[in-house]
Formats: sequence, structure tokens, C-alpha cells
Amino acid sequence: MSGLFTDASVQVMAEVANRYQVSFQTVQELSHALIRSNGTMAQFNLPELGGSGQWMQGGMTMVGDMFNNQLKFTVDGLCIDLSNLIIQGSIQYKPLLKKSPDEGGFQGGNWWGDLGIPNSSGSQNDMHYAIFSNPGRLAIKRHGQVTVYDTLDHQINGVGQQQGGSDSVNFTSQYGNVSLSDLPVISGENKPKDEVKPQPGSSSSVQAEEPIEKEEKTPNQDILISSAEEAKTKEAEDDIFEKIEKLAALKEKGILTQKEFDDKKTELLGRI
Repeated sequence: MSGLFTDASVQVMAEVANRYQVSFQTVQELSHALIRSNGTMAQFNLPELGGSGQWMQGGMTMVGDMFNNQLKFTVDGLCIDLSNLIIQGSIQYKPLLKKSPDEGGFQGGNWWGDLGIPNSSGSQNDMHYAIFSNPGRLAIKRHGQVTVYDTLDHQINGVGQQQGGSDSVNFTSQYGNVSLSDLPVISGENKPKDEVKPQPGSSSSVQAEEPIEKEEKTPNQDILISSAEEAKTKEAEDDIFEKIEKLAALKEKGILTQKEFDDKKTELLGRI
């Protein structure tokens, strides 16, 4: 499986393994798990790390030997370092090579071109998506057309298509729900066309110099904008409360300690 990583990534992972005195295989498996979640969490079952365990960005670490604090410290440090290296692009998969039509092409599976191996991909109705944490891209294919977006600093962990026949697509990140209209378009059907500047003296140049009346917003438009912002804020808050309820359920089952629950709850409430 190490063949999926770039040569530079393999070297970085080997250095991490040596620093924490664990095997390269353990670091490699953790890296796979972290890449699938864009560096936010990892579920693992590794003998060197006490068997089954889970790490979540923000301070939650669970290991099979729950009273082994040294093991918890090691897992937490290891996952934090690998997560940062993945987000920085120091650990990443090799890009997929394009094939010629005579070799079978990539039209059927690799419809996103040369972006590499996606962290996750899927489809809903006539919409297909592929998420790439490195180099921070989101590819969307609808009605045969492919559009690639820059995900900026979002760590995408979910993509969906609005119900009710709408063709609108939204996704979720560490900041909550975000619309595709908020992301820059890198390539595809929705990329803004470069503005053609008119030549001096041309008729179009004269027309461009004419004053353009500034459109003023009516009070009703301000109310609509304010209502939309309030609805978006409420939706993000509902998502946070839902996460807190899930953490409370884990605490009741004894999976989380009271301190781990309180720390995570404080962090989530701080986002409101």
C-alpha cells in the first residue's frame, strides 16, 4: 500500500515512525485513516497502539488499554503530527496517470482528470463528486459536465444534493454547511470568463465610459438578506447541538470520560 504515496511522503512517514519508535506499517495505516477524514479523525486497529482505538481532532483519544496514559500520549502526538503533515501536503497520494483511449481511458472511472486519488467520492442522482484534501479541490460532475472548485481552508467531510428536485449542491466542513457558490471555480462550465477590454476609441469603449447607475437595495431586500443569514446561523448551531447530543450518548455508554465530554462540549459551544 505504500506505493500509493509519493516518494517524499514515504520518507516523511519513515521519519515519523523513527521519532515515535513505531513501525512504518503503523504510521502508514494511520495516514490512510487520516487522509480519508481530511486529517480530522482516525479509527484504527493496530497492535502497536493497543489494538482498537480512535483519535479525533480537538483532544479526544481512545485506546484499548484505557488506563495506559503513556500510550494515549503517544497516539495523540502521532496523530497530531500526521494530521498536520497531511493538511500541509507533506503526506499525500501519487496522482493517477491518465490513460489513452486505446488503453481503456479514464472516462468511465477517473472522470476528474489528473487531480490524483480522491479522499472520498460518490454520487447522488445525476451528480457525482470527488474530494481531494491535497491539493484542496472538489470535483463535481453534473449532466456530463465537470466543474472543479478550490476548497480553500475547508476540510470537507460531507457532500449532498438538496431534495425536492433542486439541482443545487451543498457540502459540510469544519465550519458547517457551505454552498458551492462560496468557492472559487478552478475549471469547468461555471468558471467566470475573462473580461475582454475594449480598444480605445471603439464604440464599445465609449459605451463603457457612460456612467452606470448604482443599484440601491430596497428595505425588503435587506430583510431577505438578514433572514437568510439568520437561517444559515441557526442551521450551523443545530449541527453543533446535534454533535453534542452524540457525544453525550458516547459518555453515557462509558466510551467517553466526563472530562473528554466536557472538553469537546466547550470546544463546540465556542463556535457559536
